[in-house]
Amino acid sequence: MDVILFLAFATIAVVCGVNVVLQTHPISSAVSLIGVMGSLAVLYLLLGAEFIAAAQVIVYAGAIMVLFLFVIMLLNAGEETRRGRSRLVQFLGLPLLVTLLGLFSYLVLRLFPNASHVRFGAFQGGTPAKFGRVLFTEFLLPFEVTSVLILIAILGAIVLARKEIE
Repeated sequence: MDVILFLAFATIAVVCGVNVVLQTHPISSAVSLIGVMGSLAVLYLLLGAEFIAAAQVIVYAGAIMVLFLFVIMLLNAGEETRRGRSRLVQFLGLPLLVTLLGLFSYLVLRLFPNASHVRFGAFQGGTPAKFGRVLFTEFLLPFEVTSVLILIAILGAIVLARKEIE
């Protein structure tokens, strides 16, 4: 059952991730990104990291995506104009992508032949105590830098929106 759930939600994550890139309207891209975040939370649950799954839903799918949607609406971003693709991209894009993925798979299998496989539910590092200890000791500086970066992005969006209105 775990394998079936993993394959289903991994497929949803990949399809939504591709949809983020292919969408021309920014709101549709943001909604697809919420789908990616939700399916990643289920994958964390399958691995036994309940706290990380809850944080994924609350912080990323909730707060950050609401922030993205507010910034998109504040900037009043419209749909992108479509440009024609070149013939080279149309004919060689998919075969080159499949070749690249095959090459990466081959390299990973050759470089790490004895790598241990993931066992569902075997991860024990997702408890709130362990997560908090690591977050506020080893990763305190990146955590704070990220929060300042998000604040700067919000201020930049407000400045850009003000210039458009005036």
